[in-house]
Amino acid sequence: MGERSVHHLLENSARLHPQRTALIHDSERVSYGRLNQEANCLASFLRQQGVTAGERVALLLENSLCYVVSYYGILKAGAVAVPLNPELKAEGLGELLRDLEPRMVIVSRKAEHALRESDPDRLGISLVLVQDPALAWSGGHARILPWEDALEQGGTEDPGQCGSPDRLASIIYTSGSTGKPKGVMLSHRNIVANTDSIVAYLGLTEQDIQMVVLPFFYVMGKSLLNTHVAVGGTVVLNNNFAYPASVIAQMASERVTGFSGVPATYAYLLHRSPLAAFRDRLSELRYCTQAGGHMSRQIKEQLIEALPPHTRLFVMYGATEAAARLSYVEPERLREKMESIGRPIPGVTIRVVDDQGREVARGESGELVASGANIMQGYWRDREATARALDHNGYHTGDLGYQDADGYLYVTGRKDDLLKVGGHRIDPQEIEDALMASGLLLEVAVLGVQDELLGKRLVALAVPLDPATTAGTLLAGCLDRLPRHKLPGEVRFVQALPKYPSSKVDRPGCLALFHSPGADAGSERPAPPQPGTSGEEVRP
Repeated sequence: MGERSVHHLLENSARLHPQRTALIHDSERVSYGRLNQEANCLASFLRQQGVTAGERVALLLENSLCYVVSYYGILKAGAVAVPLNPELKAEGLGELLRDLEPRMVIVSRKAEHALRESDPDRLGISLVLVQDPALAWSGGHARILPWEDALEQGGTEDPGQCGSPDRLASIIYTSGSTGKPKGVMLSHRNIVANTDSIVAYLGLTEQDIQMVVLPFFYVMGKSLLNTHVAVGGTVVLNNNFAYPASVIAQMASERVTGFSGVPATYAYLLHRSPLAAFRDRLSELRYCTQAGGHMSRQIKEQLIEALPPHTRLFVMYGATEAAARLSYVEPERLREKMESIGRPIPGVTIRVVDDQGREVARGESGELVASGANIMQGYWRDREATARALDHNGYHTGDLGYQDADGYLYVTGRKDDLLKVGGHRIDPQEIEDALMASGLLLEVAVLGVQDELLGKRLVALAVPLDPATTAGTLLAGCLDRLPRHKLPGEVRFVQALPKYPSSKVDRPGCLALFHSPGADAGSERPAPPQPGTSGEEVRP
C-alpha cells in the first residue's frame, strides 16, 4: 500500500488513463484528466483561502461531478471531507455543523435553503461555495461564492503535498439508528486499505463500469467511488432509483459490469422493476454486491434466479467504522453458505469473543470484533462512544454471531436489538426472515411495542406484494417456521417502510409510523393461530 493518500488513487488513474471516462452522469461524460484537473483547481482555491490541514469542509451535495471534484479536491488540499445528507432539515443540519465546526461548506441548490436557515455566520463558517445558487445571500459575514467561480481561480497541477497516511481524511456520520449520529473518523490509511482489499476480492480492473444508485455520503456509496477510481474504471451516476426501470435501461445501454445495493434496493429491483425483461440485455453485468444489513434468504434466492446466469452475487458485511467492508461470501459458495456473512476480506481479522473479550470456540456465540488497517480512528469528539467501540481487541461491532467449522461467520442478531417478550429473548431478524419466506411480502420490519402484561409485544409493519394479502394468510405461512411466542400479535400493512437516505430500514421511523395518529387503517390483529391452519400442528 505504501504511503498513498486517498486522492493519489485519482492522480494515478489520471496519469495512466487521462482520456478514459471516469464519470457518467446524465448526458455528461468526464475523463480522468478533466476530473483530476478540476479537483486540483478546487484544492488550489482552498489553499488560497487559507484552508489548512485538518480543517473540516462539509459537503451538502447529491451524487454529481461537483461532489466527486469537491471530495478529491478537499483531500488534495489536506483538509477533511465531511459528506452530509443534502436532505437534512435546518435544525438537524445546524446540530451537525455545530459539532463539526467546519471552515467552509460546499452546497447544492437542493440544500441551499436549509443551510441558510441554519445561519452559517452563527456557526462560524467563513466560506460557502454554492453549486448553481438559487437564493440571494446578503448581510452575513460568511463569503458566498458560486462553486464554478472557485474552480476558475485555482491552478491545475497536482498539489504534491503528502503527509502521513494516518492523518484524518473524512468524517462520515452514522445513520443514528441507536441515537445521536456519530461522526466516524477515517484516515487516509483506513480508506486506502479497504479500497485495496475490495479491489482484490472483486477483481476490479479498468474495464469495470459501476452503476451507482447509493449516495456518496453513505460509506458504501463512497467505497464504490474510491474502488473504481483506484483501478481507472467508470462510475455511472443514477439518482433516479425511485424509477428503477430507468436504472435497468441505463445499465443495459452503458454496458454496466457492476451493480451494488442494500437489501431494499434488491427487493425493489425484483418486484418493482423490469429486471426479468432486461435479463438477456445485461450481457456485461459481471457481478452484483449487497451489503447494508441483513438480506433474507428469500430475496437472495430470487435474485440468484433473476440475474443473468453469468452474473456473480457477492453478499457482504461491513460498517461505517470499517471504512466500508469487513467480510464477504464468495459467489461460488453462496448457496451453501446462504445465511453467512462470509469470511474476512484481505487484511481484516474477525474474532468471536465473550463478554470478557476472550475468543470462543467455533460454533459458540459471542460478539464479532474486527481488526485491521481499515478500522476507524474513533468517533469525532465522543470519547465515551469511542472507548465502548474500540479496545485492544479491535472494533466491537455490536453484532452477535458465531463461526462455523469452515471459518464462515454468521450474524444472529444485535446486542441492542434483542426484545424481551413474555420472558423470552427474541431476535426480530429471525421473525422477519420467516415472514419474508412466505413469498407474500416486499419487505417487513418486526418491532417491539410496550405492553403492560408482556413488557413488550411483537408487531410487524409489512409491505405486501398483493394488496389482498391478509394477516391471517401471512402468519399461517409461518406456523411451521416459528413457535407461537414469536408470532407477531399484530400485522400492519403499509405502502413502504421508512428508510434512511442510505435505503436502510429506519427502525425508529417504523416505530413512529406504527404509533402515528390514524395509522390503524389497514392494520389487522389476527386471532391466535389455530393448530392445523397450515396443515401441521403449531409448535408450542
